[in-house]
Amino acid sequence: MKILSIFILFFGLTLNAQATNSVSVTGDIAKPLTINFNDLKSYHKHSVDSLVIYNHKMDYKSTLKKIKGVLLRDVLTKVDFKTDSPKLLSEFYLVCIANDGYKVVFSWNEIFNSGNGDQAFIVTELNGSDVSQSEENIILITPTDKATGRRYVKNLSKIVIQQVK
Repeated sequence: MKILSIFILFFGLTLNAQATNSVSVTGDIAKPLTINFNDLKSYHKHSVDSLVIYNHKMDYKSTLKKIKGVLLRDVLTKVDFKTDSPKLLSEFYLVCIANDGYKVVFSWNEIFNSGNGDQAFIVTELNGSDVSQSEENIILITPTDKATGRRYVKNLSKIVIQQVK
């Protein structure tokens, strides 16, 4: 019985950790959207030479090199937020969720009305290689963060857009 329990636990964790090649966008929007990895190739690419990843204590964790990606803002321009007034867009926030359940949050203003929106990337290449076949798959980074690891999302699978109620 113990062996069966261990097998089920391991198999379940393996399934949760599997990479996906798409990101679903749902929530308080007019129409859900699915963005495939190949769709990302059609957007304007931006480059970052390297990005040092620091944890919440500002301890060094790793360095990402030769990064290419698309702006999260550019991808989200296709989304129609459920609101009658542009004034209410300031009430929206985005929850970016990895396959393993890790979540990070951005406000609408942060992405569409600040410098962070110029730097929040969905990564398509690392070290000159396509990330779609890598263990981390679709990655989200924000180089303007001080503790860059806090919003370093590996295997990004969902973006849920919500309005503060």
